[in-house]
Amino acid sequence: MYPIIVQIGPITIYSFGLMMAIAFLVGGFLTSRELERNGYDPQLGATLVLWAAVGGLVGARLFLILEDPAEFLQHPLSTILSGSGFVWYGGLFGGILSTYVAVRRAGVPWLRVVDAAAPALALGHAIGRIGCQLAGDGDWGKVTTLPWGMAYPQAIVGWPYPPGVVVHPTPLYEAAAYTAIFLFLWSRRTKVAVPGSLFWWYFVLAGTARFLVEFVRINPVWWLGLTQAQWISLLLVVVGLGALVAAKRGPVGLRASPRP
Repeated sequence: MYPIIVQIGPITIYSFGLMMAIAFLVGGFLTSRELERNGYDPQLGATLVLWAAVGGLVGARLFLILEDPAEFLQHPLSTILSGSGFVWYGGLFGGILSTYVAVRRAGVPWLRVVDAAAPALALGHAIGRIGCQLAGDGDWGKVTTLPWGMAYPQAIVGWPYPPGVVVHPTPLYEAAAYTAIFLFLWSRRTKVAVPGSLFWWYFVLAGTARFLVEFVRINPVWWLGLTQAQWISLLLVVVGLGALVAAKRGPVGLRASPRP
């Protein structure tokens, strides 16, 4: 665990922030490459990364506030400015909304653009989880006796267990799952018959991965024995599967858009 990479005077480089920056850079590069391959301006990739970064950070913080409004009311500035506690699904929804605005302003087909971005989104998600692992931002799993269990004594949010206790390294579980999703989407990127297919597959696979990992995470049960993240995951899976079925049937909204 290395929550702080380097500290020089007042300048501190955190591992989580560094990995997030790498995730955005890699995501922008892959998205630009795919946009160019599909006949669109590759510079749009950099624009999407900027919009996704802003929308994602705002969305992540909003979800954090909604999860614990009492903490926000007691410590509003520290909640907003803290370097930990980002909520992934808030970042995902915020990023999707902000990039939708950017794509509409650019006048390019939304579904083709998100298909180009889907593999990069999965890989960026994996890189971000490595940042969580390095920082120890509190998204580890339950106590375990498995041989690969880990302790996070230098966690940026504090480590609540005594020496000798280890937990599921759930950030690594997710990093491995999202890397596999990236490889799957990347292998299918040249075989997309209906615009939006890769993006909807990301919904299905990422939602399934997070749903399963939640069983060994420490998030509290929200309703009917499932956590809030699991319910959101199920929503993503349902939306993704529904869109894939609709796309296969060829409704007007999901028909191929003409290339420029």
